[in-house]
Amino acid sequence: MDALQHIAQDCMKKELPALNIGDTVKVHVKIKEGDRERIQVFEGTIIAKKHGGISETFTVRRVSHGCGVERVFPVHSPNIEKVELVRSGKVRRSKLYYLRDRVGKAAKVKEAIR
Repeated sequence: MDALQHIAQDCMKKELPALNIGDTVKVHVKIKEGDRERIQVFEGTIIAKKHGGISETFTVRRVSHGCGVERVFPVHSPNIEKVELVRSGKVRRSKLYYLRDRVGKAAKVKEAIR
């Protein structure tokens, strides 16, 4: 078990981005298409975070062409190039699943002044 934890600590990223619930972020993801590799940007609001060491994840939601799209990103994945903070949000919940039912301006998160 100690060897497994040692391997997991080697795979973990040293510098973690300061991610909070309600923040709008740009996630730069490496996409492999055949033998070529490119970077795709996914911009949206963080609606959930799950903690747990090497298996820590965060969920990003955006509305694309009138359809809600959610992606779950592992924090320590080598496929994530970087995470940019676009704006920070002011929320009072740890999970923002209620945004799935909201449409238009009602689905917005207030901006925090930091």
